[in-house]
Amino acid sequence: MGAVAARHEQGAQDNPNVIVSRNPATGEVLGEVADQGPEEVRAAVARARLAQRDWRALPIRDRARRVLALRDQVVSRADELCEAISREGGKTRHEALSMEVMVVADLATWFAKRAHEILAPESIPLHLLKNRASYVHYVPRGVVGIIAPWNFPFAIPMGEVVMALLAGNGVVLKPSEMTPLVARKAKELYDAAGLPVDLFQVVTGRGQAGAALIDAGIDYCIFTGSTVTGRKVAAACGERLIPCTLELGGKAPAIVCADADLDRTARALAWGAFANSGQVCVSVERVYAHESVYDELTRKVVDVAQRLRQGDPARGETDLGAMTWDHQVEIVEERLRQAEAAGARVLAGGRRLAGPGLFFQPTVVTECTQDMDVMRKEIFGPVLPIMRVRDDEEAVRLANDSHLGLGAYVFTRDTQRGKRLAEQIEAGTVMVNDCLITYGAPETPWGGVKKSGLGRTHAAQGLRDLCEARHVNYDRLALRRELWWYPYSDRLYRRTLGLLKWLFR
Repeated sequence: MGAVAARHEQGAQDNPNVIVSRNPATGEVLGEVADQGPEEVRAAVARARLAQRDWRALPIRDRARRVLALRDQVVSRADELCEAISREGGKTRHEALSMEVMVVADLATWFAKRAHEILAPESIPLHLLKNRASYVHYVPRGVVGIIAPWNFPFAIPMGEVVMALLAGNGVVLKPSEMTPLVARKAKELYDAAGLPVDLFQVVTGRGQAGAALIDAGIDYCIFTGSTVTGRKVAAACGERLIPCTLELGGKAPAIVCADADLDRTARALAWGAFANSGQVCVSVERVYAHESVYDELTRKVVDVAQRLRQGDPARGETDLGAMTWDHQVEIVEERLRQAEAAGARVLAGGRRLAGPGLFFQPTVVTECTQDMDVMRKEIFGPVLPIMRVRDDEEAVRLANDSHLGLGAYVFTRDTQRGKRLAEQIEAGTVMVNDCLITYGAPETPWGGVKKSGLGRTHAAQGLRDLCEARHVNYDRLALRRELWWYPYSDRLYRRTLGLLKWLFR
């Protein structure tokens, strides 16, 4: 067990009702939060539900104006927010800014400007019942429960908070026990923006607090985390008939074609694998490089990895900060041990740095085969395994040889080739010639296929899913009676039969 986790566990043993937050780069104690129980969670949901009654009655444009006040708080206090994210999560301040704070500011702006259009009633043209008309209108669900991860403790939950508020809901957020102080900071900014205090609640705790949230009568659940826990969340929601969105694990493949721009590709792969120390759900976790470019690509990637500056995430010139959780570091070490034992070669990095922080070197692994854990199981650390393939067909086949399907990447100079390959890959999002960034594009849907989750966040679909879609059908032309009403008769049957044959002749 790592030093940081050992101290964390000791604190938990001393007081099981308290969670101690520490800086993963230094081991420094940052603060404490309560490990809240079911009664406290249920009370938070009740407060949010009461506040939601008035909030849902506001016109969407009024909600949007108030959400933009929250956006303004995020922007004006961005520096202190980045510091809080960096200190508790271990990522660099630049990544805190570009991958978390800017993402939320942009998402809030984009949806605030468009929510009234996205959630406007939609007319449904009826092809047969011309005397009637239909439309769908979108009604807030009530209280949305969000169970958030530790790798992006601000961007992931606050994007969903913003969307849920715009849709007219109340929100209760249960952050990861690894990063509860970032959620507290988010609540502080929310309160400073002047929104209804009880409408957005933060409850802190370990796994049982998340279970209590689902059991507390929420109307929708958004969970981001591991596939193992996601199954439990889905089962709990299913038992209570609570709709949910699940964004789960990823094992994103990158296909490097023979015609790829190798300089750009090497830089993209390094960033895609090592950003946030590889703790991104769509990190590049396996590379399938055409045999004609395999050696040169490997050299270029190793060169980029060895030039990266790792250390104190508070320093502006640092490229890689610390990992967040020592258990995850142990998983990375185990994946590498298995790979090396099976014949893989570590050409860069490969070890944890000595000292109090959870630093793991950016690592490049070559001579990999598809049966190795580094190619099949999620790593969630700064490790880039590379495997050679004969052609595009083999690369696509191996890319799809996974139970996960969140994201994927294709690198080629030929745009049409890239699109053609992308459409063959079983993943929720496939990017051509870049990595990671589409989570920051709020107009695009985000979510996985296979065991990587259910539903989509972001985009119009994500906002509408935070509402109930209700159908209204009304009469445009009042008739004395309808063809299908009582009383039935043989004559009516014959007339209806004739109508059937005329319509579908």
